[in-house]
Amino acid sequence: MANRHLARSIVMQSLFEWDFNGCDDSKIDEIVSRNIEEFAAGLGDDGFVRTLVVGIIKKRKKIDAVIEKAAPEWPINQIAQVDRNVLRIGLYELLFGNRGEVPPKVAINEAIELAKTFGGDSSGRFVNGVLGTVYRELGEPGKEEVSPKDKKSKADILKLPVESLGGGVVYRKDGDKIYFAMVHDVFGYWTLSKGHLEGEEDVKEGTMRELKEELGIKELLLSEEIGVNEYIALDPEKGPVRRRVVYFLVETPEEKLTLGTSGGLDDVRWFGPEEFKEIKTYPDIRPILDKAVDLLTK
Repeated sequence: MANRHLARSIVMQSLFEWDFNGCDDSKIDEIVSRNIEEFAAGLGDDGFVRTLVVGIIKKRKKIDAVIEKAAPEWPINQIAQVDRNVLRIGLYELLFGNRGEVPPKVAINEAIELAKTFGGDSSGRFVNGVLGTVYRELGEPGKEEVSPKDKKSKADILKLPVESLGGGVVYRKDGDKIYFAMVHDVFGYWTLSKGHLEGEEDVKEGTMRELKEELGIKELLLSEEIGVNEYIALDPEKGPVRRRVVYFLVETPEEKLTLGTSGGLDDVRWFGPEEFKEIKTYPDIRPILDKAVDLLTK
């Protein structure tokens, strides 16, 4: 609706001013009221504006952490203020909004339009890339509502540049029991540790380095390759890219896990196989976990 688009524009202007002046939460009501009076006197019901602004500020830390995970090459304070606050609006509606009222694709499209209106030449593309990455991480909710013309063809996807990553199903044995190390990301999923390879780095050497850094483990024994996953992500300079992750089975005698400093993760712990059905993880990770359990319990 036109009123909703105008309301989001007021939210954008208000967040920009709040951000520009040091994110002083005590000033936000005054800023919103002034902007409604100046730019949208005929808006009528301003409840949507105020609810959206308050929700975004309340969830700001979580939203900013998601931005850093979806665009790790861009620290939050280095993203243009317009783009940063448009992303906050889009991500709040995508992650915390009422999907019955604002479907995910609507939230993304509205944010892209705000970026094109208020941002620079590349703002629309950047916002589209970040929100698209998060949308895919969430499992593409509502994707059945997307028309075929909006979907990338397989040929288009295969043309994207490829980034290589290494990951591991890290496990330890305690008597007859086996435990698996998993990391928790800011999207609310438990997943396997992985990271980018550097330059011409060998995939096994790069995987070992990344696992040690992310899990805080020094002693690892890497064995067989256990699976390969591919997904589309955003690179701030290249745009959409295909990320190819090779996973290995990796044993460690160490019990202590210490989460590294890589962005987008907030927890790490051991899980027994019996817990896998209860945890929230990605669909493409489950087959790899199942294969690891089968190999280790034969």
